Amino acid sequence: MPTLTGLPTLWDAAKLLDPDGTSANVAEVLDQDNEMLWDCPFYEGNLPTGTRITTRTGLPAVYWRKLNKGIPESKATTAQVDETTGLLEARSQVDVRVAALNGNTAGFRFNQSKPFMEAMNQKAQYQMLNGTLVGQPEAFSGIAPRFSDLSAPNADNIIDAGGTGANLTSIYLIGWAPDKVYGIFPKGSKAGLTHRDLGEGDAFDDDGNRFRALMDLYTWDLGIALHDWRYVVRIANIDVTALRTNANAGANLIKLMAIAEERIQSLVGVSPAYYMNRTLLAMLRLQLVDAVKNSTLTMEMAGGRRVMFFGEVPVRRVDQLKIGEDRVVAS
Repeated sequence: MPTLTGLPTLWDAAKLLDPDGTSANVAEVLDQDNEMLWDCPFYEGNLPTGTRITTRTGLPAVYWRKLNKGIPESKATTAQVDETTGLLEARSQVDVRVAALNGNTAGFRFNQSKPFMEAMNQKAQYQMLNGTLVGQPEAFSGIAPRFSDLSAPNADNIIDAGGTGANLTSIYLIGWAPDKVYGIFPKGSKAGLTHRDLGEGDAFDDDGNRFRALMDLYTWDLGIALHDWRYVVRIANIDVTALRTNANAGANLIKLMAIAEERIQSLVGVSPAYYMNRTLLAMLRLQLVDAVKNSTLTMEMAGGRRVMFFGEVPVRRVDQLKIGEDRVVAS
């Protein structure tokens, strides 16, 4: 077995070749479905490090006026918050001789690039949901830490499913819109994952000796802006071990999602969607089948894909919504 390093070896190259020496079609068994990235709109921020948003914090006072009497002046109040972005980056390099083994250097490099892009996809999705700045101030804050206290001002938008223990997870209902919830990238940069072919250059082995390598750089500037917290609802503390196809046992996902639709400020003027992991998605389908013959869960074509809907809201699968979350309680 070859020594595992950060560089593709002949061992790696052999695994990417078919018996006839051509590039193999690799089964990307590590790929995940992180469908939140389908929905989240991204906008250029107004700062080099993210964007500054202004939020209404109070309405002006209004009065009933008596005849021949005046009223005091009043005004609305606002607050400004800076939402930051993070720079997600990865580099790869492969010995030019390794890349040329099968006579299809471009095909080999393409196969090498796919896992890098998938890893960045998973990392970005995790940060959008669960990311904190604790231990990584260069990153950005995700959604979950902002909806993690049942005594916070936004506690009305946190639904406690009642679960305890070590197998908790969440469902999110998010209404995407440019003045509600949206993705951001820094002022003057580009949206999305970018790949730069750095060409051939000198690389160094562990002993500091040079060799020629083909190099690639992958970058992604992104963050998330919570302009109006009323357009996010978190159904927290769902104990997956207590779920049953009979909705009367464990968490009743149907009722919880119906409550969420009443907690979100509005489903009008936004692009709403539910997000859950595949365990909850499977149980939701079973609970609906068990509950009613004419299920509110439907499959429709949208954008050339078959999409599941709960009522009028699409339901997305997000594998980065892990099982094993901390219980959400009042501070």
